Amino acid sequence: MSIRNILVAFNGSDSAIAALNYAASSARAGTAHVTALLAHSAHQIVNSRDAWVPPKARQIIEEANADIIHRIRATFDGLRDELDLGERLHFIDAAGRVDNVLSEFARGFDIIVVGRDRTGDVDEHVAIHPDKIALMSGRPVLVIPGAVPTDEPSRTHAALAWDGNRASARALSDGLQLLDDRGRVSVLTVGDEPLPRPVGELLTHLERHGVEARHEPLAADGGVAAALLDYCRTQHPGILVMGAYEHSKFREDFLGGVTARVLRHAQVPVLLSH
Repeated sequence: MSIRNILVAFNGSDSAIAALNYAASSARAGTAHVTALLAHSAHQIVNSRDAWVPPKARQIIEEANADIIHRIRATFDGLRDELDLGERLHFIDAAGRVDNVLSEFARGFDIIVVGRDRTGDVDEHVAIHPDKIALMSGRPVLVIPGAVPTDEPSRTHAALAWDGNRASARALSDGLQLLDDRGRVSVLTVGDEPLPRPVGELLTHLERHGVEARHEPLAADGGVAAALLDYCRTQHPGILVMGAYEHSKFREDFLGGVTARVLRHAQVPVLLSH
């Protein structure tokens, strides 16, 4: 089944614009619809609805929030023509906890495309956290690191990080809709630890889906994340597909786990599944 319904987390930042452009490029190649979702919450420093907040201060806060939302909507409207999707491009404005809103909406879409904002790039009440969305949404999350090529040569090679565990199996299943559009897929394993099942079984599975795949074992000298990042840096795949947070997110954050490191440093789009 091909991807027909794409959600983009849109907060007006450069990375969100890159995510929207990437999604639109993918949609133009077929018949998919793209929906940009502006999720926004109230500023957390002060709640304008608290009884102690003077009416004038409440008005200033609400006007500031409205101005941010207006500017983001204007940014989206300014992109409409160049995105060239006509009636297949949509916009939604929804209030609530940003990551929760995005995760809940994403469950009604095939995939959610998210930009990787740098700290301080956007106002906090429209800030997006791709790792949290991957955990909460139940949908594949495609994280765009910035302006990436959207031409055909960039789409001819995909990399799949594989350790045979639950999260990588989920990523494989979610990623098949993208992998079968690529010219070839490199199945990446890291280190000499034995896999739960032979990697040849995975190659056969991909072949039966019409995917040309080959196994590329990587050395684990600098760790799993370093191996994957180095591969992407030197081989330039159009996308890296991987499972997210095989262990708890708290453990990953505390120990600087594979998911966090790859998300922070990858210069290619990363498809996360959990």
